[in-house]
Amino acid sequence: MGPAVKSTFTVEDYLEHEKTSLVKHEYHEGEIFAIAGGTPRHSLLGANAVSELRVALRGKTCRAYNSDLQIAMSRRKFVYPDASVVCDQLTTFPENPNAANNPVLIVEVLSESTASYDRSGKFLRYCQMPDFREYVLIEQDFPFVEVRTKLEDETWQIRIFGDLSDQITLQSIGVQVRMSDLYEGVDFGVRSTEEWFEKNPTGSEKKP
Repeated sequence: MGPAVKSTFTVEDYLEHEKTSLVKHEYHEGEIFAIAGGTPRHSLLGANAVSELRVALRGKTCRAYNSDLQIAMSRRKFVYPDASVVCDQLTTFPENPNAANNPVLIVEVLSESTASYDRSGKFLRYCQMPDFREYVLIEQDFPFVEVRTKLEDETWQIRIFGDLSDQITLQSIGVQVRMSDLYEGVDFGVRSTEEWFEKNPTGSEKKP
């Protein structure tokens, strides 16, 4: 996220501002934050995720949405994840009729500037939404997907996928997605996280 534009926006101010803005903004209890532009690889991975989810959900009552759909973490917190899935009827708060408050699954493509927030604070805020059941984090610098799934006992299970041959099961929506399809069009020169770190033992080399 970029710096706050102003610290005294009402929800109504924010929605009016967003109608004419050339860039997207997130809203956090009176503050508005510009969303920094992503890399071409980030955009491709987000598009791949939406495409694969839409295909996998065909014939089901769940729908996959791209990064244009806002998610309402609460009545005064609105964000734009890279992809999301809503099952049955999409619902919103009266304050913002364009922000879904009942996503079952959320996808975030990690970037260097937001990875820490996506894994911690943002995840904790998503957890406040009653329907939220699964969180998919996609690394863009090497093949690595982390899936967090809410279990029946209200605890969270973490599963790691680090090989392009892996089949990712998304339990909340009952579908499978292949790692190779998520990363279609991305050339790391390796097939797995293990191979990538063998080539880059310090983990510091970034791919363009």
